[in-house]
Amino acid sequence: LTLEDVLNIVDVEQPDGVIVQFGGQTPLNLAEGLAAAGVPIWGTSPAAIAMAEDREQFEALLSRLGIDRPPNGIAANLAEAQAVAATIGYPVLVRPSYVLGGRAMAVVYTESALADYLAEAIAAAPGKPILIDYYLEDAFEVDVDAVADYGSPPLSSSLPLSSQERGPGGEVPRVVIGGIMQHIEEAGVHSGDSACVLPPYKISAYHQSIIRDYTEQLGQALGVRGLMNVQYAIKDDVVYVLEVNPRASRTVPFVSKATNVPLAKIAARVMAGETLAGIGFIQQPEVQGFFVKEAVLPFHKFSGVDAVLGPEMRSTGEVMGHARRFGAAFAKAEMAVGDRLPHPDDGAVFISVNDFDKSAALKIGRDLSRLGFRLVATHGTAAMLRRVGVKVQAVNKVGEGEPHILDMLRTGEIALLINTPLGSTSFSDGRLIRQESARLGIPLITTLTAAQAAVNGIKLLAEESLEVRSLQKLHATANR
Repeated sequence: LTLEDVLNIVDVEQPDGVIVQFGGQTPLNLAEGLAAAGVPIWGTSPAAIAMAEDREQFEALLSRLGIDRPPNGIAANLAEAQAVAATIGYPVLVRPSYVLGGRAMAVVYTESALADYLAEAIAAAPGKPILIDYYLEDAFEVDVDAVADYGSPPLSSSLPLSSQERGPGGEVPRVVIGGIMQHIEEAGVHSGDSACVLPPYKISAYHQSIIRDYTEQLGQALGVRGLMNVQYAIKDDVVYVLEVNPRASRTVPFVSKATNVPLAKIAARVMAGETLAGIGFIQQPEVQGFFVKEAVLPFHKFSGVDAVLGPEMRSTGEVMGHARRFGAAFAKAEMAVGDRLPHPDDGAVFISVNDFDKSAALKIGRDLSRLGFRLVATHGTAAMLRRVGVKVQAVNKVGEGEPHILDMLRTGEIALLINTPLGSTSFSDGRLIRQESARLGIPLITTLTAAQAAVNGIKLLAEESLEVRSLQKLHATANR
């Protein structure tokens, strides 16, 4: 999609205006060029889009609003990147600017790894600055989809406005949240690859109230008219803003199905000149039970690709599971992508985690053992589990001689793998294990937060059977 092609269409069709919010990042990149050519942009103005996209302008906005953001900087070469990383501290999330889908983005833990990575980042976006952010390890990440009616309505709009409805406190709402979603994988995994749950299952009401307040402030300050997506991270009781996208996100269809609220339709009406109060969309919709969005990953088809989730997007689709309880919704979503959660009779669970994850893996190991699973682990992880009284079988790494873990995979003894590499680094042993699990179709989990969600799902399956219920019946019951 290029500016020239769009201008050719505008020249033929002569539209009253152009909406750039429904095509991802590419149409936003064309907004300034279209406006400069005299094409009316319906919805959020190009100036507001630029404020959200430009790092310096956005930093100034957050500072004025008193909203926290992870420490960050910009670099044009290795020396500048090393200076920024030394100032803000490791680990850092490094990415080239103006790329899509998190291409060439990575979490870097050391100065030597930064040097290795920078060549790839510069090749992905030649001549563009490198963006460096402090990486919030073990943070909860949150996505928010909202609709706002700030900014100027199109001059050509002649749509009739319905009577003004007011919110619960008597106010006329200008920003209404469609849904607050908690990522199941920790911050640092691309939002397109991370499973997420609506409503959040581990975010406190206090933090959700801060998220609502920040979203309303950002919508007003940016002058958003139409859809907006805000990504947050929560660590050590602090809510950080990661980024604001003044457009529809990939989660809008998921939120709309879960809430039975047509967010895209409402946003289009707002961009055409109506108000949220006039439409009657005045408060965040309630959600019945839990909805889990899970990513469809291509590792079964491309078994040579390392199946590690990180900042670069790899998913090719998504599915949704719904249930009254989170564990059942997660189990349904896993079944939909072809990764049925195992039963103890299916085989053992193999656990191999990096040194930073070992203490957090203790609870997962204990829970799986109590559920009746036989545990298998590499020697380091096995020693840690034994120290807290968990029964586990130690197995050799590939380089330690046979019999090793690949032999157990090939004989069908392993029903689930939990393997967490360090950041974006794929050590040879772990890479072989992940590739073999993909080839054999054995479920693989590469983050501890996803492993804990899987434990919740396995517990639920042991307690009750899954029910099938259509969205139509669910929403019909809710509307009575």
